[in-house]
Amino acid sequence: MGSGVARLRGREREQSAIDALLDGARGGTSGALVLRGEPGIGKTALLEYAAAAAGELRPLRGTGIEVEAELPFAGLQLLLRPALADLGALAEPQRAALASALGLEAGSGNDPMLVGLATLSLLTEYAGDTGALLLVDDAQWLDRASRDALLFAARRLHAEGVAMLFAARDGEGAFPVAGLSEHRLAGLSPEASAALLDEHDLTPALRYRLLAEAHGNPLALRELPVALAAERSADFRTGALPLTDRLRLAFYGQVGRLPEPTQRLLAIVAADETGALDVLVRAAAVMDAGIDDLAPAEAAGLLQRDESADTAVVFRHPLIRAVVVQRAPLGQRLAVHRALADALEAPEHADRRAWHLAAAATGPDEEVAAALEDTAARARERGGHEAAAAAYERAARLSVGTEARVRREASGAESALEAGDLTRAGVLARRAASRDVGEDLRARLTQVQAISKFWHGEFPDAHRLLVEAAARDIGPEQAAGMLLQAIHTGWYLGEGPLSEVLERLAALPLPDHDPIAPAARFVGRLLDRGPGPEPGALARTLAEIHERGRISDQLRLILCGVALARGQDGDADALATGLIAAHRDAGAAGRLPTALFFAAEVAVFTGRLRAARGLALEGRELARDTGQQQWVRQLSSVLAHLDALAGAEDECRASADTGLAGDTPGSIAPGAPWAHWSLGLLELGAGRAEAALSRFERLTREPLSHHICATRSVPDLVEAAVRVGAPERAAEAFARFEQWAESVRQPWADALVLRCRALLDGGTHAERLYTDALRVHDRDGRPVEYARTALLFGEWLRRGRRKAEARTRLDDALEILDRVGMRPWADRARAELTATGATENSPRAQHRSATVLTPQELQIVRLAARGLSNRDIAAQLFLSHRTVGYHLYKAYPKLGVTSRGELKGIAAELD
Repeated sequence: MGSGVARLRGREREQSAIDALLDGARGGTSGALVLRGEPGIGKTALLEYAAAAAGELRPLRGTGIEVEAELPFAGLQLLLRPALADLGALAEPQRAALASALGLEAGSGNDPMLVGLATLSLLTEYAGDTGALLLVDDAQWLDRASRDALLFAARRLHAEGVAMLFAARDGEGAFPVAGLSEHRLAGLSPEASAALLDEHDLTPALRYRLLAEAHGNPLALRELPVALAAERSADFRTGALPLTDRLRLAFYGQVGRLPEPTQRLLAIVAADETGALDVLVRAAAVMDAGIDDLAPAEAAGLLQRDESADTAVVFRHPLIRAVVVQRAPLGQRLAVHRALADALEAPEHADRRAWHLAAAATGPDEEVAAALEDTAARARERGGHEAAAAAYERAARLSVGTEARVRREASGAESALEAGDLTRAGVLARRAASRDVGEDLRARLTQVQAISKFWHGEFPDAHRLLVEAAARDIGPEQAAGMLLQAIHTGWYLGEGPLSEVLERLAALPLPDHDPIAPAARFVGRLLDRGPGPEPGALARTLAEIHERGRISDQLRLILCGVALARGQDGDADALATGLIAAHRDAGAAGRLPTALFFAAEVAVFTGRLRAARGLALEGRELARDTGQQQWVRQLSSVLAHLDALAGAEDECRASADTGLAGDTPGSIAPGAPWAHWSLGLLELGAGRAEAALSRFERLTREPLSHHICATRSVPDLVEAAVRVGAPERAAEAFARFEQWAESVRQPWADALVLRCRALLDGGTHAERLYTDALRVHDRDGRPVEYARTALLFGEWLRRGRRKAEARTRLDDALEILDRVGMRPWADRARAELTATGATENSPRAQHRSATVLTPQELQIVRLAARGLSNRDIAAQLFLSHRTVGYHLYKAYPKLGVTSRGELKGIAAELD
């Protein structure tokens, strides 16, 4: 920090944190800090301190403004304006997405996370070799699209030389900071408070009173003495009002003493999000005021020039804006919005104009509603789905005719669903459906309601709505799409509902040229109780679909889920991997969590535990960034499973708790099946077989008994039941598993059946069954299940006093269990080896990459080994290219290599 920068009284700790943040940026590392607290507590002053201490760091400054919260990317546009000269340095998909989002050119910025990645890349370029400082005040009022882009970038900062500092107010708006450092500001100490009051000539009694009322709030300590001296109002007596309200009264008096034309000008500034002088002048002319009328407000210290734009004015403190709005009569506020609408006639201001017209409307107005509908469509195209939903909803309320109102409510419901606002989506869909609408539209609305209910855990209602919608007088293609979604909900409800959906799907008169027809046939074959499809059936189905056109990504994911439910893991992996690659190439980060979830499931089932962790971690982070809480919970439950296998009890329980959020007797959380399986595995690994069995038994009961986790966990259920001496508790579930394994026609499923039979037999036939299971197992393709069977066989042999044979099986198991990091099972194998009299039981040499790299390092190294550049890797993993370089620098010595070229030589070890 420069010696000329003034320190703030009582904020030494906060200033030290800011100094560290700035020093890091100067040194090439990055970081983000959120300052949170009540109005007047000193957040803005600390931002000013950071700006003064920045030195050579290149600044970017912005402020969230409540009236612009419905304009997507409005905050980002103002904030990034000085950095736009570097926009051409971005990869073309990112450049185009950000340029479209900011309204710089036509196009679609409809993937918010691609815009977020572009924001990160632009900040990296802007920082250059000197570093950059980004400051955002009143972050709680940022429009959601801007907020999401900035937080996406902030969570991925690492080695770019970028410092980000946000200030957010308590109790207003929303500024989620999961993954970022946060500092909550408290009041100043009595000593610092007293020092601030020394600036005023106060009587001892008034000084004591102010210290008691201000509670260390710096703004109160500066403003209340002035207000008390001017007003002497009873409203300021101790305890009469909360502190924030007393501060508002302090500013209220200052505003009220200004000339009327100046007050009208302040009302215009309060209603306009930019403070642009050219707009202010045009609007002021309509209200019999002029630019000279600003002078009294500037002299009173209520307004000041915006340092980032000389052609704009801003309020000195956000509370002043609130006071101005509060003081203005309704008629004046309406007139201000009309004046601003008249001043914003240029095409580039169409969205702002539409919202001002809406704010000025006192009843239905079709012209204004149409303008807002156009605004909503533009917001939706740019990826501002929350803003689009708000605009559609307001347009619907201003609509004159029923048909237009329903159309706008339906579009608002779909936009809200895309934004992850399930409550708003359901409300708008129900509102529109309550009116007289056509069958096609009613089916669309029902689908929105069903999806909303599904992610709220209301599976029976969601399923019923989808089946009812498919039965309406709609086209067979639309009906088939809904029935395919109903298969997903049917998994949670049991055999009857699933069979009903399959029957309806088979009865649909789908023309063979329709691309959904082969998809429907494939699903029907997969879920039929007879033998599963021949190998390669999915590839042939996808080829048939491609010949006829295309189906939605959503239906591809349903195919993926159905394939997993029927044991076709290779087909599911191919589908999920293809979708992941396509979404990465398109920068479609918002669509990745679902595909990453399915890919993580496959990786768990096939024993690629490190790959599974990397996929699940990436998916959960992206889901958090995109507000997809349902996938945060599902992916947390998968991570709980991996933690259970690793014996990480605290981490497992924490992740499982996240997965079980919202799980009640009447509402099953989407993450519940994986969470229950994970907690059962944790207990099994710890030797608590009874507790494990109770967890596994939950999955055998409705409505979870047909979920994929219920099926795949049966071998664990059998092991737990045998260990507690109650094999009969697993009999019914195992019988169903045998039928399932026979129908899916997969060797790995046959091997698991053989292992379970060996456990249940425990006597003369067990050896043959274990031997057959190991022969059928794929040691390399599914190492975890092979190792667990070898461990159980070794334990059986050791109990039979066949120690030499047991050592062979146990050593084989231990090598794999150590390599994949399954500590509880590895410890069991070691204990069994010790019981056989073995003196050395260390596993064979591990793969270098199996334990030394973090999940993100492993991802990056794998891509680098394939020849991708740092920028290419950054685009795929939604990081900055400098962060990629940093991780490679850390990974090389761990792998014993010194250059990128050497990675190709160890590529096989990275799988």
